[in-house]
Parts: sequence; C-alpha cells; structure tokens
Amino acid sequence: MITGAGTRLRRAAGAVVGRRARLRWVHLVLGGALLMPYWLLSVVLLGALNPEQGNARQALLQFLSLFTSLPMAAVTALVPTVRGLEGAAARALCTAERPEELATGPARTWPARWRTAVWYVLHVFFGGVVAGMTLAGVPFAVVLMFSFGGAEDIARFWEDRFPGWMVTGPALGLAVLLLVLLTNAGCGALLARWAPALLGPTPEERLAAVERRATVLAQRNRLARELHDSVGHALSAVGIQASAAARVLRTNPDFAAEALQAIEETARAAVSELDTVLGLLREEDPEAAGPAGPTLAGLDDLLRQLARTGVTVDADLAPGLAALPAPVSREAYRIVQEGLTNVLRHAGPAPAGLRVGLAAGRLEIELTNPLGPARPSRPGGGRGLRGIGERAAALRGGSTVGPSADGTTWRLAVWLPVGGTA
Repeated sequence: MITGAGTRLRRAAGAVVGRRARLRWVHLVLGGALLMPYWLLSVVLLGALNPEQGNARQALLQFLSLFTSLPMAAVTALVPTVRGLEGAAARALCTAERPEELATGPARTWPARWRTAVWYVLHVFFGGVVAGMTLAGVPFAVVLMFSFGGAEDIARFWEDRFPGWMVTGPALGLAVLLLVLLTNAGCGALLARWAPALLGPTPEERLAAVERRATVLAQRNRLARELHDSVGHALSAVGIQASAAARVLRTNPDFAAEALQAIEETARAAVSELDTVLGLLREEDPEAAGPAGPTLAGLDDLLRQLARTGVTVDADLAPGLAALPAPVSREAYRIVQEGLTNVLRHAGPAPAGLRVGLAAGRLEIELTNPLGPARPSRPGGGRGLRGIGERAAALRGGSTVGPSADGTTWRLAVWLPVGGTA
C-alpha cells in the first residue's frame, strides 16, 4: 500500500513539475506570446470605441480584449502553413498523445484549415491564461511567501473571512504557486489530448497516404520481380553451363569453349537488364519512366540460350505475337522466362513443351515438362511462381500450376487478356 501510494504521488508530482510539464509550459508560454499582437490590437480598437477612463472600466476592457482577439487569431490560422508550424511545435513541446499522427505539411483543404484554426485559438487562449498567471502569479506568490510589502495585510484579509484556517502569507504563496502549476498541467494535458484530432491528417489525407504507400509497394514488387526473373534466370543458366563446361573441359574442349561463350553472352545480357532495372530504381517516379525489358519478340534468343544448357524446348508459337501490346508482351516474356528457369532448376536438362497462342481475345501460355527426380531447393526459393501469379493478376489474367493427375508432368498455364494493362 505504501509503495503504491508513493508511486501515485511521484506520478502526480511528475505531471505537475516533471519534464513533460515543463515542456508544455514552454509551449503554452509561446501561445501566450502569439496572443499578444491580437490582444494589443483588440485593446486599441475597444479603447477607441470607448475612450472613457477609469480603473474598473479599463480592467473590463482588457478582459474583453482577450476574447475579441480570439476571432482574429482564428482568421490568421486559416493560412495553410500554420498547421505545419503548429504541428512541429506540438510534436516537440506539447508531447501530444500519438505525436506520429500530427500532420507535418500545410492544410490543403478547408476542413483541415478550420480544425487548425480551432487548435490555434485554444493554443493562444490557454497560452495567454498560463502566461498571464506565470507573469503575475509567481511574483505574487514570492511576495506572499517572504512577507514582502503588504503580505501580512493580505493574510489577515483572508484569515478574517476564513477563521480557523491558519491563513498565513507563506501558505497563501504556496497556494498561488500550486494554482499556477495545476493550471499549466491541466491546459497542457488538454492540448496534448486534442492535438491528434485537430492537427492530425484528415480522412482524405490518410487515404492519399495509403494510396501513395500502396503505389510505392507495387513499384518495389514490380522491380523485385524484374530482378528475380532476369538475373535469376541468367545465374541459373550460367551455373549449369559452367558445370557442363567443367565436366567436359578435357574430353570435349569444343563443347567447353561453346559453353564458355554462352556464359559470356548470358552474363552480358544479364548485366544489360540489371542496368535497366537499376536505372528504374534511380528514377524518382519509376512509373513515369515506364517499364522496360524484353518482349515475346525475344523468345527465340531465350530458347537458344536454354538449348545450350541442355534443355530442349518444343515451342509452338502462334503468329501475330509481335503485334501484342507492349505491357502484355513484356509480362508474357517474363512469365515464360521464369517457367523455363524453373524447368532448369528443378528438372535439369529435361525436354519441355511450350505453347503460346491467341484465342478469344486472350494470350494463353502453357509450359510442360516431365517430373524428374527431386532436386534440392535453395533457401528462400518459391518467389518465382508467386511472381508469375502477380504478373498475371496485374493484367487481370490468371494462372494455374501443379503436377498432372498421373504425377508424371509438371504444367504451368497462364492466360492474359490481350487488352490488359499493368
């Protein structure tokens, strides 16, 4: 019980005089400083309308000026850049709840501007109250605690009205000081709680941020697929060709020389495609740069490259593939490339059948190969088939992959609408 009470006492003291309370006091005093021009202008305007003098009237005039200055502050807070400045100040000093949700940019819509105006009015109003109490209350508390001036008369005044309370100057001074601290803590806590609602992004801005994030992720996925399919295929082909050349280097030097030449050509093509993809990565807007890469017109080169690795492909290519839209042709080439790379990785130098045809307004790709003995898969594999499905879905197509019913053949089938766009 004692430990719990001590913990609560420390928390209460921290809320009143801790680091967070001190930062919020700075934030509120800045709000009071921002209020001064509006308040002085209100004093001048109200004084011109009512020039009669008198202490009571002047005090009432200054009090009313506090409230007439708030509409002026609200009007200036409609400037779009105010939200960014107030958000930065609240994030640094107000220690708002969920500070990551505070907007950092200007208010571009009227709902965001009105919410900023409400926040600004609250900031300068609470800041004026806390700054005024600090400037007047703290010196007054010091006077009372050390019995300066008429502190004893003030103490007797309150003691006559509250007999038996043992009202003294130091007690009154501590009470005034505590009132200032509690007012600062209360106003700072209210602003911190309201900051996300008033300075946070609007629903439209949240939706736009989500859309931008989705666009960035889609671009990254597209570039990742390009790297996986192009460079992955080249490395698989180079690995098999190098292995074959090493086996027959002494017994068949001509074949080894041909394999080394194929490795050189494959590596050169891979470097060219890698430069293209890295160029897209350097673009501020990869979509604006446009996708790049080979199309179905380069299938013959791909098949010749596979033949050098020992994979014989029985290709049935429909006429008219060169006239396909560029997005469909590029994605179809990558799908065929990844399918043949999978044959190379998992079935080895086995014969494969490839059919690329056009029917009913869509492009159909079918790749089959016999299932050979299980080959060890590399760690982190399996992205190729997922990439094929993503490419097909991006063009509003579909894909199926898996072994045949008798378990002797592996079949990859993809269809893409000819008019599809990624």
